[in-house]
Amino acid sequence: MPVLFRNEFRSPLPRINEALVQRTAELLLVMTGIPDAELSLLLAGDKQIAELNSSWRGKNTPTNVLAFSMTEGPDSAMAFNLLGDIVISVETAAREAEYEGLSLHSRLQVLLVHGFLHLIGYDHEKSGSEAVRMHNKERELLQELTKKRREKMIKLAVNVDHVATLREARGTNEPDPVLAAGICELAGAEGIVVHLREDRRHIQDRDVRLLRQTVKTKLNLEMGATDEIIKFAMDIHPDMVTLVPEKRKELTTEGGLNVAGQKKKLKMVIAQLYDAGIPVSLFIDPDSRQIGAANDVGATFVEIHTGRYSDAAGEKERDREYELIAAAAEEAYEAGMRVNAGHGLNYFNTARIASLETIEELSIGHAIMARAIMVGLDQAVREMLGLMI
Repeated sequence: MPVLFRNEFRSPLPRINEALVQRTAELLLVMTGIPDAELSLLLAGDKQIAELNSSWRGKNTPTNVLAFSMTEGPDSAMAFNLLGDIVISVETAAREAEYEGLSLHSRLQVLLVHGFLHLIGYDHEKSGSEAVRMHNKERELLQELTKKRREKMIKLAVNVDHVATLREARGTNEPDPVLAAGICELAGAEGIVVHLREDRRHIQDRDVRLLRQTVKTKLNLEMGATDEIIKFAMDIHPDMVTLVPEKRKELTTEGGLNVAGQKKKLKMVIAQLYDAGIPVSLFIDPDSRQIGAANDVGATFVEIHTGRYSDAAGEKERDREYELIAAAAEEAYEAGMRVNAGHGLNYFNTARIASLETIEELSIGHAIMARAIMVGLDQAVREMLGLMI
């Protein structure tokens, strides 16, 4: 393997996406034209890197990154495609990330690029001009890395609420959301989502009961944290529950759940559902305060609200909202939670969110159902999946 990767940072938090770190190193080899070169990468703690810093540089303090090149001098191993070793302190990187307002993985990526450039001959300490050259190359590589897609395909969960909306508009028995769910699964969806509202404006109790019997992938029940709906969820036992805010007059969910403002209540609800063996996700805005609160109350998942990103009026606003989502997803992942996202995503804006490595699944409903009117539900789901590769 071109990248020999070891993670010797033993603390469970912050959580490290090892696959992402290794893939970043592999991409650097490809991007610089040496895909067959061998690189050793070690993630360590402050104590370990301080010992290395003392032994090799005479500095008895931790540092963020060390690079030991094997491509220089009379004993150069470049003939055997051996670049050398990069050692990064996760503890120092985490402190720097917090100070700079970055996610840990963003900071690790910067340090990895910096150490890598040292291995291939760049040295900012030689002269001012060399420092500028290295800085420009760092910026170039970091920009290119942000354009690279995730390696593992993200999952699609289809919300079939609006099939029921159309049915309820005429008060008949069609179209059937249960049949629609089966078509979505056959087309490649890996989850079905329904929102059982207090006013039963679309999905009905019977729909959820039938879906629980027929869904072959995963049934995600969106719901408000009310006693009636909690009791219903514990009775039918979906594969997971997503707690969402709910207002009777809203057309659709308008924003994320205020977890920080109701921690005591949500902690009790989550514990109740966990006791029944039902994992819980919290639908939240991309806000650090809400992520911290979600972690405090014991959520297994968070679903990042992508509504403001989807509704952005221009490119600048969309970019800003995208960065908030990316940072929130990484913060939640690093805290040990699993991350999904959804709301308002469509055939024009989904691909960018789907490229985020820390997000496992996207929940999409309205756009797919709207497209299905034109091309059929099977094709609408397959087209969305094609955008998520």
